[in-house]
Amino acid sequence: MPDDAAAALLAEADQLYALTLGEFTAARDARAKELKGDDATLSSSVKALRKPSVAAWAVNLLVRREGGQVAQLVEVGAALREAQEGMDTAQLRALTQQRRQLTAAVTGRVRALASAEGQRLTPAVLDQVEATLTAAMVDPGAAQAVRSGQLVAALAATGVDEVDAAGAVATPAALGFAALPRDAPPAAPAGRPDLRVVPDPEAEAKARRAAEERLAEAVEAAEEAAAEADAAHAAVGELQARGMQLQAELDELRRRIAELEAQAEEVDDELEDAEAAAEQAEAEAAEARREQDAAQTALDALG
Repeated sequence: MPDDAAAALLAEADQLYALTLGEFTAARDARAKELKGDDATLSSSVKALRKPSVAAWAVNLLVRREGGQVAQLVEVGAALREAQEGMDTAQLRALTQQRRQLTAAVTGRVRALASAEGQRLTPAVLDQVEATLTAAMVDPGAAQAVRSGQLVAALAATGVDEVDAAGAVATPAALGFAALPRDAPPAAPAGRPDLRVVPDPEAEAKARRAAEERLAEAVEAAEEAAAEADAAHAAVGELQARGMQLQAELDELRRRIAELEAQAEEVDDELEDAEAAAEQAEAEAAEARREQDAAQTALDALG
């Protein structure tokens, strides 16, 4: 596709992938119909744009609403790759922990953004979101795909093979493109106030009841939030304890490996000595056999 055509399609995709899931298909088809008379090729390309999966849409939403979070993910990922290349174990361990904490935190933010758009993310979808964010940290191509804001499918990194970033974006030109930010849609304007010529005699009682209802709802929401916070803190504590346990096991394994390596070196030394002793004994045995043969020959000569 020529550069101008690619740029035109990229601009169209940038607009469409900023929409909600429910709006995407109708808006795409309507735009393709609008373009048909002026640019049939672009119209056909727009019509062929794939609707994003729920996880891909949620990541696109994060990119457009909170690009700073995505930039931080990518920066930590680059630092992590540098640490891996330099074999800096301490830095690698710290950055790996930071990566896990960061992807988990940002995944929680994605869930909140999607909820504000009326889209509930299931645990399976949240796993795909976190896998996509992790891929963006460990693979430069995946990072480009995420920052395009035009994902159509979730990403996953194995740590061995490169991520198929080109197959997960709407257009080839999306790689290397940074999505334009989008603000949250403005809240619906408040309804026109109910004007009354004659004061409502029950206005004060109604206002009190409404205030009591709002208070009850706020108390319930606060209790739910506190319960969720307690659960989150408990999960953190469990993971920290598990991490400490695994670290202790790793230290014990390293100690055991060091002991076995020392024992192996001792065995190698003993084996070398034993082989030398065996060679010496074999030489002495051969010399004894030669002397035996000579004595036998002498005896035979005497008749």
